[in-house]
Amino acid sequence: MDHAPKLDGTLNDPLWLDTKPITDFRQREPYEGETATEKTEVRIVYTRHAVYFGIHCYDSEPSRIIATELRRDVSQDLDDHFEILIDSNHDRRGAYVFQINPLGTQNDGLVVEEQGGSDGDDFDRGWDGVWSSEARAVADGWTATVEIPFTTLNFTHSLDVVWGLNFKRFIRRKNEEDLWTAYRRTFGITKVSQAGELSGIKDIGSGRLFIVKPYGLAQYDKQTGQDPKFPLTGGIDLKYGLTSNVVLNLTGNTDFADTEVDLEPFNLTPFKVFIPEKRQFFLENAGVFNFDIGDQDQLFFSRQIGIDSVSGQQVPINGGARLTGTIGRTEFGFMDVDTRSSGPNPYANYAVARLKESLWAGSYIGVMGIDKQSGDPLDSFNRTGGVDTRLVFFKDWFVDAHMAGTQSPGHPSGNSDVGASLSYRSNWVEGKFERRKIGPNFNPEVGFIELTNANETYGDLTFKVRPRISGVRELQFEGFILHAPDTQGVVQTQEWQGTFRADLNNGGYTDDDIADVFTQRITTPLHIYKNVFIPNGLYHFARHQLTYGSGQDRRFTYNFFERFGGYYGGTLNEFRVRANYRPTAKFSISAMETWDRFRLPLPNGNFSVVLASLQGNYSFNRFLTFTSLIQMDTSNTQAISANVRLRYNYRPDSDLYIIYNVGTQFASIAPANPPQVRETRFAVKWTYAFAP
Repeated sequence: MDHAPKLDGTLNDPLWLDTKPITDFRQREPYEGETATEKTEVRIVYTRHAVYFGIHCYDSEPSRIIATELRRDVSQDLDDHFEILIDSNHDRRGAYVFQINPLGTQNDGLVVEEQGGSDGDDFDRGWDGVWSSEARAVADGWTATVEIPFTTLNFTHSLDVVWGLNFKRFIRRKNEEDLWTAYRRTFGITKVSQAGELSGIKDIGSGRLFIVKPYGLAQYDKQTGQDPKFPLTGGIDLKYGLTSNVVLNLTGNTDFADTEVDLEPFNLTPFKVFIPEKRQFFLENAGVFNFDIGDQDQLFFSRQIGIDSVSGQQVPINGGARLTGTIGRTEFGFMDVDTRSSGPNPYANYAVARLKESLWAGSYIGVMGIDKQSGDPLDSFNRTGGVDTRLVFFKDWFVDAHMAGTQSPGHPSGNSDVGASLSYRSNWVEGKFERRKIGPNFNPEVGFIELTNANETYGDLTFKVRPRISGVRELQFEGFILHAPDTQGVVQTQEWQGTFRADLNNGGYTDDDIADVFTQRITTPLHIYKNVFIPNGLYHFARHQLTYGSGQDRRFTYNFFERFGGYYGGTLNEFRVRANYRPTAKFSISAMETWDRFRLPLPNGNFSVVLASLQGNYSFNRFLTFTSLIQMDTSNTQAISANVRLRYNYRPDSDLYIIYNVGTQFASIAPANPPQVRETRFAVKWTYAFAP
């Protein structure tokens, strides 16, 4: 086309009407492969500088369409929504995803190696693109128009263009998921290798990505026990597409004042707490650096850079560089970040390299190297290296394996981690068997690992049935066993569990542990509360769990969780309730409370701990939003925290933030609930993104 269609959320422009639509959508849920219950049409046109999508989501009951979210980059799982997947490199491994709801609200991210987000989303939301969208309610459903510039896709080819392409529509009240392709229940939109194809785009202009984004920051900052500071500072981020497949990111004097605060955890275990990364620089293209070594364990965990893992205190970042992309069948990522000294944290430099060679659909072999150089004379360096692979056979069988090792001053041996697993996944059964051996001195300081000195054996089997019971979509019966003595054969950690789950047609669920039996050895007294420590010893106890979540198709939703039984020689009852209310698209409120009741055979061993939070969100429109979060903690912090944030997205990828925070922004991931740094901070941050 020589000009763009009208982008007002309607499809009245003749350019849309003259375009043949895509209409063949099939269900992934609830009835795999069957024709979608509601008609969907997608039209595609392009100019020299952008591609355009016109979407018509027909609905036989338009008054029941659910649209309640106006905030950008927030989950739209509680709304009707539509997703566009574009594999612009056509490598069948990764893709961009663009999501909108009937209000035109945007969410976007990446699929890397056919993996979605760590929180179960269809994509990793760490990537932010520049694109525009509008949506309208119409008499027979809702319509939307989307413009995606070729620069956002870093797309520079102009001849013989072939993209991987897929679409997903979600109808909230029916809990129905419809896709154009990859509609097998074990696939979904993340299965890029099963996407359809778009061809015929030609004679386009350069779409090379080049974005410069400076920021300015003025703030008042006072940490406990220190004098207040009034820094006035600035920095810059730069993003440049060297080729269609290679992107360079640079950052200078990096700031994370606008990053969402962590919910305060209360750790009941002798292990570290896994808290997902939320900082934008580390989120973007984060999937390239994934190196899973078991459960939540990661060879590289970016929260170890710029955040004190014990106190949660921020460590200033001088700058960093990241180069990511693909060349042929090889995917790569290189990162270097430099931090300056702050409090007990000396200056440090972190270098990370990751390579993956694609084999066949969903399969790869890869290597990773990490080098940390520190100003700490007792821990001047830490080096980590590893090799991993994923092999997919017959679409449903998966072999994962890794070998990794670390090198630190004074630890010449026992510093390896070797593991392998075999998994199977189908509509009716899932299974996994895993073996892993972790040396006592395995120490990936820039990674995350719960347990060392362990010889693990793990088995899990889940049966799934879809009975003809009114309101019930699927029943699941799961059992797993974990046996993890230390490398000398001494019992350290054991657990076996039997679980029953039911997923309901309206999105509700129940998840109940019939039995959860533990054996755990404590080798260092475990700090739980104030002056209460679990003494060393070998403990055996059993627990049970009841969970219920309400249907997700209502403006008021809730869930509760009760776990009860033994706990290190005594008893522990954990009760948690969460409620969400969304009376309008502009306003929502959520509340959560956790009440832990301990009865331990120790001095002062009878006590209760309460953690509570109240969050309110008000959206003046899609571009101006206000969020407040109040938290109360009666455990070791014994304090109330508050975070208030106003965000004005005054142009694409450019924002003005006004932030007030009392408490901690980043929580500790260390075991034993260590004391954390509290602060009072008021900040005004301005960012402006432009293409030179």
